[in-house]
Amino acid sequence: MTTENVVEVRGLRKTYKGGFEAVRGIDFDIHRGETFALLGPNGAGKSTTIEILEGYRDRTGGEVRVLGTDPRRGDLAWKAKLGIVLQSTGETGTATVREALTHFAGYYPNPRDVDEVIAAVGLEEKARTRISRLSGGQKRRVDVALGIIGRPELLFLDEPTTGFDPEARRQFWALIRSLRDEGTTILLTTHYLDEAQQLSDRGGIIAGGELVAIGAIDELGGAEARIPIVRWVEGGVIRQERTTEPGALVARLAATGEPERLEVIRPSLEDIYLELVGENARTAVAADDAPALEGSLA
Repeated sequence: MTTENVVEVRGLRKTYKGGFEAVRGIDFDIHRGETFALLGPNGAGKSTTIEILEGYRDRTGGEVRVLGTDPRRGDLAWKAKLGIVLQSTGETGTATVREALTHFAGYYPNPRDVDEVIAAVGLEEKARTRISRLSGGQKRRVDVALGIIGRPELLFLDEPTTGFDPEARRQFWALIRSLRDEGTTILLTTHYLDEAQQLSDRGGIIAGGELVAIGAIDELGGAEARIPIVRWVEGGVIRQERTTEPGALVARLAATGEPERLEVIRPSLEDIYLELVGENARTAVAADDAPALEGSLA
């Protein structure tokens, strides 16, 4: 593992009982100090991948290094360098917010100040409230607080702002930016593509267990995927054309008459994501159906 990479994954595969291949030989790195977004639909393989990186799930094949260590051999000192915010809320006992954070802070050699963390996640008014009495969104903030209390080198954030209102999301984004500024490496999964675009330096898209795109968050899918689309109606038929010179095409169309419902579309991250995920899903269905089709013809 190079000193620039906190995570290195090569040929990662995971096959479950029954032969279901959840992860199909993916490769990627996460650089020190960056925020990396791992995106994909439910069932794409991203949760399995993250659990393998965290050391919670074994892999079928491939090589993985996290902070220089194979997660299968990670000891307590290695685990203390990780911060993990799972998708589901965890802490629901009788402890108050401050009591839970104080307790967890004791597990780490250099924890953050408890009150500083409570303020960072916006729970100052709930510091003395039992966690079991908090709302779902407030419990989610406790999850985030527990994930950052140990001042981790690598922070896993799995759908961290689920249940947050818009103001709370903005506060959380500011917190993540401050953690990155301090040098924390962050692996983020989120269904909010605007969140990925706001917070991430780079990202990867998983679909059908395969990594279908990786790169700078504003360049995912490549330059071709971001070429503008001119769309109009002609003779009752919707027509569209990708072009690097949309203005020239619009002028030509206008010169031939008044085109109906003319619009220029500049693909967003959401457009590119949906196109990549959709293409992969169609390919996976075709591949999975092929053996059954051959068998039916035999």
